[in-house]
Amino acid sequence: KCYSNRNKSGRIRKMGIDFKNENTEFLVKCILQLKNEKECYDFFQDLCTVNEFHSMAQRCVVAKMLSDKKVYSEIVKSTGASTATISRVNRSLQYGADGYEKIFQRVEE
Repeated sequence: KCYSNRNKSGRIRKMGIDFKNENTEFLVKCILQLKNEKECYDFFQDLCTVNEFHSMAQRCVVAKMLSDKKVYSEIVKSTGASTATISRVNRSLQYGADGYEKIFQRVEE
């Protein structure tokens, strides 16, 4: 993809920074062990600040709205996200690893 690639050692890179490393691998393994909604909330409450968690949630909602072909002005009004945030999320939808779309399909099932 355009802004996601691999470095010489095969590690995933995003915008010139290694995205996958030992720490992120451990984090992903931890997340995959969560069994239900309460465990997710408990884990993320311990892991993130409230603002970090709300920012991730906002980006997810922005991605869903963009995926549903909503316009920037509607997304700004609904989510309070800046146009810069919406643009970054849109870039991920256009050139990223299709992670948002995979999850949105599963959520709708």
